[in-house]
Amino acid sequence: MSTLPANNNREDANNRSFWMPGNYQRTVRRTEDAFQACGDLATCIQERARVERQYAVQLSEWSNKWKPHVDSSPLYGSLLKAWQCFLSSADRLASLHASICRSLVTEDAEKLRTWQKDAFTKKIFGGFKEAQDAENGYARAQKPWTKRLKKLDKARRAYHKASRKEHAARERESQARANQNMAADKQKNIQEDREMVQQEAHKVRARYEKVLEETNRYAPRYMEEMEAIFDKSQDEERKRIVFLKQALISFDKHLDVTTNDSVKEVYSQLHDTVAAIDEHEDLRWWKNTHGPGTPTDWPHFQEWTPEKKNKKGKTVVGEKTLEKSVMIVGVRVRALYDYIGQETDELSFKAGEEFMKTEEEDDQGWCRGVKDGGLEGLYPANYVEVV
Repeated sequence: MSTLPANNNREDANNRSFWMPGNYQRTVRRTEDAFQACGDLATCIQERARVERQYAVQLSEWSNKWKPHVDSSPLYGSLLKAWQCFLSSADRLASLHASICRSLVTEDAEKLRTWQKDAFTKKIFGGFKEAQDAENGYARAQKPWTKRLKKLDKARRAYHKASRKEHAARERESQARANQNMAADKQKNIQEDREMVQQEAHKVRARYEKVLEETNRYAPRYMEEMEAIFDKSQDEERKRIVFLKQALISFDKHLDVTTNDSVKEVYSQLHDTVAAIDEHEDLRWWKNTHGPGTPTDWPHFQEWTPEKKNKKGKTVVGEKTLEKSVMIVGVRVRALYDYIGQETDELSFKAGEEFMKTEEEDDQGWCRGVKDGGLEGLYPANYVEVV
């Protein structure tokens, strides 16, 4: 894993941030994704029902084939009864698996199809009303914000351009003062030019600061409007998660016909996994990656920095240093942003604070770490960088 300059970190945060223009699309697409997942789950259950039906038929055919042979066999007494018990057990299992097939089709799959039809409102020309409403809401909220960001970027670029001109004028003035052979009137002209450029830079800076202030003053309203739409989307997603959890629990219940310890262990693990679905934990992760919880580089004043020159006068622009580091247990990391733990098992830290990462990132984007004082807990992996 490479360590990139701070500017790249800010750009990456903006590319993923929920607050940047257009980045709400990931949340809007959840509606179509959920519809697709619901259909796929129903198809999956129907295919498993066919497997149960085929198994039931095969058990019955096997039992019917061997019954005449067993009944007419030379065996007798308890040995004959034991052999016949295998066949009668197969009949009972065939009936059970046929019943499972009917339950999967008429209860689980049908329930999913019905809910899918009721929970998603299809539009005449494609798409879903829920997704379109969210799309329109986000677009309305971001329209004035996007205009302000464009205005701010234009003011920033104008200020940086004026700063470059001022820097060049200062260098010319410095060179003129060092040149004893230069005429006094020419030196005066260079000084006047520097003063004029400096005044213009001050004016452009003032405009930049004014636009930045207006943008930051509007930010709370923008956040409030965006979060209102996001909260509605989260509520819809919570209902989907809760329903699909119940659907999977029902699916598991119909399949759980274990009798021996080894099979019980398999179905117990499946049951525990399904029962462990937590809509609150899922919603919290979305929020911290694509929603309001994602880190973002809010607009702030960016000072212009003059370009460095080497001895030959060639400009050195944006040197990037990539440091390869291996993410291992016990690696030291530095916080990129402030984070306040939402749960008792989470760490809180300030930007710039360093501590040890003790476990790698899990599939939900969380790492475990230990602060210098010994406090241990979870934290978002994208809030830190390797020291």
